[in-house]
Amino acid sequence: MSHRKPARQAGIPFILVTIFLDVLTFGLVIPVVPSLVRHFSADDAHAAWWMGMMVASFSIMQFLFAPVLGALSDRFGRRPVILASVAGAAIDQLFMVFAPGLVWLLAARLIAGVTAANITAANAYIADISTAENRAKNFGLVGAAFGLGFIAGPALGGLLGEIHLRLPFMVAAGLAGLNFLYGLFVLPESLAPANRRPFSWRRANPVGSLAALFKHPAVLGLAATRTCSVLAMGMLQTIWVLYTTKLFKWGELENGLSLAALGLATAVVQGVLISRIVRRLGEARTVLLGLTVEALAYLGYGMAGSGALFVGAILIHALAGISSPAIQSVVTRSVGANEQGAVQGAFASVQSVTFIFAPLIGAELYGLFTAGESSHSLKAGIPFFFGAGCLLLAGLIAIWALRRAAPSPIIARTGETA
Repeated sequence: MSHRKPARQAGIPFILVTIFLDVLTFGLVIPVVPSLVRHFSADDAHAAWWMGMMVASFSIMQFLFAPVLGALSDRFGRRPVILASVAGAAIDQLFMVFAPGLVWLLAARLIAGVTAANITAANAYIADISTAENRAKNFGLVGAAFGLGFIAGPALGGLLGEIHLRLPFMVAAGLAGLNFLYGLFVLPESLAPANRRPFSWRRANPVGSLAALFKHPAVLGLAATRTCSVLAMGMLQTIWVLYTTKLFKWGELENGLSLAALGLATAVVQGVLISRIVRRLGEARTVLLGLTVEALAYLGYGMAGSGALFVGAILIHALAGISSPAIQSVVTRSVGANEQGAVQGAFASVQSVTFIFAPLIGAELYGLFTAGESSHSLKAGIPFFFGAGCLLLAGLIAIWALRRAAPSPIIARTGETA
């Protein structure tokens, strides 16, 4: 057993760095991709069509390939899948650096969608090397790395884009290349040969991968829980700037700072507080508390009559970050070691397809209830109220699922019941 501790010590920092750089490189290009697309487009309508294609294609490729990478990691181990995806991310950014036209940019977005699906193998890696005591903490660190990358990426991309339109892609390619070399020499394998299983296209395709969820009722219920919460999150991201600009007259600075504040506060909660909360409440109560708090935050957004009240809802929202790591912790202890990749792939695939539809629903609701409104009205908050309803539904499903989950060793030691 002693040889596994150094592996864990080397593996967790690499996974966190990988996830941080994945999200950072994704965020780096957000401020500059529209300008690059516009550079190759005949007019704004043409540019908008191509931007829509790129956003949709990214999510579709994640939907298709998350189960594939998860199944491959169950067969060949986490290390080769993660390293291959990191190398692919570097190649993708080089495509963006040298792309001579829109078709090449679209091809780069397709590759990016495939490589971003490595979150499945990364989560499976964390599941492999975590114990009952630190599982929620480790997944909280993953969430924190994700949040920090999302904060830093757009800010850095905007600064680099001011220097040269393609400089963010050059920096992203360099960071991915360095990450590959770092992992090549440092990252140990986490999946023992005895826990591997043959690759099967039946399990690796998006539809077939759902069978991995149906085998475990608790996992299936928690996947439905995450689907509801991701639907709410996708709508929030779509209408945030529209809502605050219309109601509070916020500009780019205020919107940027508000989103950064939410991301930073959530990262602190997930990186620092999650382990303490889980030790005190247990995983099940932590999930339900996080979903309840998030629903209250969405109600606060929708009812906020001023920018100050909206900021207050942001502070409440940050605490909701405890639910996702706790859900991941329950899921990973509910399935076998040779199923972690497949289950994580199915989870990621379901979330990817939800992210395709969530912005459309949010935009439609916002447009439907704000047409002609010139001042504050609860009508403008309808998308947030809808999101709160999604989160309450997520909580009800979670109650059903958590009752069917295996008892947590942590809870058993403290004499509590789920």
